Amino acid sequence: MNQKPNGTQYVPGVLLAALTAGLSMVLGKAVPILGSSLFAILCGILLNASQLLPQNSRPGLAYSGKKLLQYSIILMGFTLSFQKVTQLGLSSLVISLPTISIAFLSAFAMGYLLKAPKILTALVGMGTAICGGSAIAAASPVLEADENDIALSMSTIFFFNILAVFLFPFFGHLLAMTDRQFGFWAGTAINDTSSVVAAAFSYSKAAGEVATVVKLTRALMIIPICFGMLGLKLLGRSKQDREGKQVKLSKIVPWFIFYFLLASLVTSFGWFPSSWIPFCKWLSQYLMAMALVGIGSQVSIQAFRKQGVAPLLIGLVAWLAVSISSLLLQHVLRI
Repeated sequence: MNQKPNGTQYVPGVLLAALTAGLSMVLGKAVPILGSSLFAILCGILLNASQLLPQNSRPGLAYSGKKLLQYSIILMGFTLSFQKVTQLGLSSLVISLPTISIAFLSAFAMGYLLKAPKILTALVGMGTAICGGSAIAAASPVLEADENDIALSMSTIFFFNILAVFLFPFFGHLLAMTDRQFGFWAGTAINDTSSVVAAAFSYSKAAGEVATVVKLTRALMIIPICFGMLGLKLLGRSKQDREGKQVKLSKIVPWFIFYFLLASLVTSFGWFPSSWIPFCKWLSQYLMAMALVGIGSQVSIQAFRKQGVAPLLIGLVAWLAVSISSLLLQHVLRI
């Protein structure tokens, strides 16, 4: 008889993530140009690549990579005013909306040239345009994607996420970008929230805060786009099929974003003690480092070797198109 999981299976991995995150924060202070976020994700990758990672630690590391990142972002909400969050979020839409369109257009154009499967192309485009693996997971039931398409698109997006963590800060310093400029660029051009956090906070704390707000605003676009995809798919179906098709709202809506907004609202009204904010900032950073260790531990070099060229090329073209167009829009709009 199978027993229901009681949470104890997460303990070894969470403890390992906590210890490694502590090490990464020490290293981040020693080498501030890289920062704790970059060291955390690197430590996770090295742990997995070493093949010394205990199997009983994997559930906890996976939990850290998903849930602790969300908790760290919610905690960050207590350190930011609601006015700042809404101001940054709304001002980022003039870049986010065009780059989302560019991501889809470039992905479908490349997919058409390579004669790649439409669903695979749509998933890579979705992951590049919105929020990486979370967007792919939300769109998969809508598009009725098979496991192979999901695995290929996720590994493609993850590859460019890791690449962005190392390349974006380098180019940011090369272009002498301000914290705000880099935050807007990272928030609008890097695929996954975890990679946005890792790249932006390794640049500076101010850039990290800007990038997180911009990214969360962009992530909310997952809701109308998923429902739009569902509507287009149902147009070609019979009435009976349409009535039978159900998509759970809980699978599409990134609820933690609303808790982040609620936290910033609580701070703005003065209901959160200002004396707690420094500890909240530290705890948010520590949980973020734990999450990035967990995410890094999921990176498999062998998985990248096995996947075909087509999804990588689609992802590369879409990623470059978004990165360059985001920079150009910032320059033209003087943001």
